[in-house]
Amino acid sequence: MKASELQTRFERIRANKTFEIFVISVIIISALLVGAKTYDMPQGFASVTRITDWFISAFFLLEILIRFLGEKRKRHFFKNFWNWFDTLIVVISMIPADSTDLAVIGRLVRVFRVLRMISIIPELRILLVSLVKALPQLGYVMLLMFIIFYIYAAIGSTLFENINATLWGDITISMLTLFRVMTFEDWTDVMYETMAVYPLSWLYYLTFIFFTAFAFLNMVIGIVVGVMEQENAAARKEAAAENNEPTLDDIMMELKALRHTVEQLSSTEKTK
Repeated sequence: MKASELQTRFERIRANKTFEIFVISVIIISALLVGAKTYDMPQGFASVTRITDWFISAFFLLEILIRFLGEKRKRHFFKNFWNWFDTLIVVISMIPADSTDLAVIGRLVRVFRVLRMISIIPELRILLVSLVKALPQLGYVMLLMFIIFYIYAAIGSTLFENINATLWGDITISMLTLFRVMTFEDWTDVMYETMAVYPLSWLYYLTFIFFTAFAFLNMVIGIVVGVMEQENAAARKEAAAENNEPTLDDIMMELKALRHTVEQLSSTEKTK
């Protein structure tokens, strides 16, 4: 068989949806297998899981090899971050999980094999990339939220320390208590305790919840959704470029050019 024919076959296997679904299924089975090992199992079942784990590791190694051989330009394979990620996870997961020294490392890496679904499923990649790209903007929101936490914690520690030192003893404990309030974990118990001494202390809690649970969390969601829309648009544009399909910008440019041509023709007719 010629090298070009072999290359074409590997490309077809790599692009095959059935093969992709099968890989995802093996990843899920691998994750379930790791979870099953946390239970006490009979010796026979433990041997089956050990053999199955080695078969899964061998399959992942074969899958990486197929993707590498299916790449037209082999040098470009490792220019992709996700290819590096998958290869690293697969190679490290070959560490024997039952050896005395490397057992913990081997088992932990097998847990992380489920993260390979991110590299396999494009939608998950977009979600993760959007979250990472949103981090710089989220940093300023987190900084502002920390300032609000710090101010309210200082006020709470000053006013409520004598009521309950366990919850308001110092500013760090007060910030933990405020985090409990923000997540609505029995926050009314905390509020009613202080209201017994300060009847208007409900204003303290309601304003804090408004700033954190409502305003800031909605800002975080808005930033992530905005970045996600940009990533989806970029992915659609890249897919259109690979398939030689016209994008919305190309269509708009063509419509403008057509409109300009029609205007020129109409002005020429009027001159005549």
